[in-house]
Amino acid sequence: MTVALLALLIVLLAAAGAPLFALIAAVALLGFAALGIDLTIVLVEFYRLADMPVLLSIPLFTLSGYLLSESRAPQRMVRLTDALLGWMPGGLGIVAICACALFTAFTGASGVTIVALGALLYPALVQARYPERFSLGLVTTSGSLGLLFAPSLPLILYGVVVQQLGTTPPVSVDDLFLAGLLPGLLMVMLLSLYSFLIGERRRTDHKSLNRVEILAAFKDARWELPLPIIVLGGIYGGFFAASEAAAVTALYVLIVTVLIRREISFKRLPEVMRESMVMVGAILMILGVSLALTNYLIDQEIPTRLFEWIQGRVTSKYVFLALLNLFLLVLGMLLDIFSATVIMVPIIVPIALSFGIDPVHLGIIFLANMQLGYFTPPVGMNLFIASIRFNKPVAELVRACIPFFFILLFAVLLITYWPSLSLALVR
Repeated sequence: MTVALLALLIVLLAAAGAPLFALIAAVALLGFAALGIDLTIVLVEFYRLADMPVLLSIPLFTLSGYLLSESRAPQRMVRLTDALLGWMPGGLGIVAICACALFTAFTGASGVTIVALGALLYPALVQARYPERFSLGLVTTSGSLGLLFAPSLPLILYGVVVQQLGTTPPVSVDDLFLAGLLPGLLMVMLLSLYSFLIGERRRTDHKSLNRVEILAAFKDARWELPLPIIVLGGIYGGFFAASEAAAVTALYVLIVTVLIRREISFKRLPEVMRESMVMVGAILMILGVSLALTNYLIDQEIPTRLFEWIQGRVTSKYVFLALLNLFLLVLGMLLDIFSATVIMVPIIVPIALSFGIDPVHLGIIFLANMQLGYFTPPVGMNLFIASIRFNKPVAELVRACIPFFFILLFAVLLITYWPSLSLALVR
């Protein structure tokens, strides 16, 4: 079966509304069948997944994120950041940025952040006399911040996929957690600076630093504050592996939300767990069949042919990186980050390695572009989620996001062409 026929098959199945995992599985199965290869090779990929210890971190961190989102943790997070930063010019905007970044890091889902925190942050920004367009753009774009911070699921998923490829130098999830720290902070700082300038010019904030409120907010969030220490301190202090940190985090969040704070009842707990595992099941199903499809593509030497085609037209590493950014922005608009990771990373990584790009750096480039693609006009996913959440036309949200898009595009270019920003803490 030729590549052209496979491409046509993908288009027809997608047009018919087939689920993504079924589409990928069908292409892989038909491809292997045409080559006369035993179709149990697809099941072998699922067995390989089950044999990876780091894979345990995906369902455990997902459960933690769902439990936090269903509790009142988002409100406490906003209260704490507001107490610490709300007095600054543009302080409420900075609060929104930091709260969204922290929340997305634990949930791994951009749309969930907009839905969960949008109801809190957007009315507060408007009430504080921030321009409405600025407020809409800030909440919509901040919804995708945090994907570069541990324990983001996309970071873990990229590590799982690349480990299957046996790259040199190797890639570990711990390395990716470290590599995403400085680029993620860069994005948060650039958006915070923009918020500061808007607040300074408009004089929207009139709060003073309230030590009583700070102490009260710290006390209110006392059970959530140890979470970053558990994850980051545990991993980088050498106490836990990523999967062990995920288990400790899930147990801690379960005890806090169900037994201590009692914000999730025992009756409601199975429903929350079921919803989180539905998402995990979808990720693992797509991951398994995508690895099978990747094996078929490698067997047909598709990455090699693609590399030879690119090499014949692009000789500069920097031109390749520019074209890669453009491609990833379009990809981020059209596919969710999990699907894009498991489908495209095995194809992109060998080509990037041939240009001397570190696979850890490539992972940060990839996820930073995906983060930007979430709200890239005209079809970025966050634009439509925010449109429904705030009852605003998509065109209005596109205009609101334009300044934020260019700010974060500048950050993505810095991340792309300044490898040390990602690798300084790793290599």
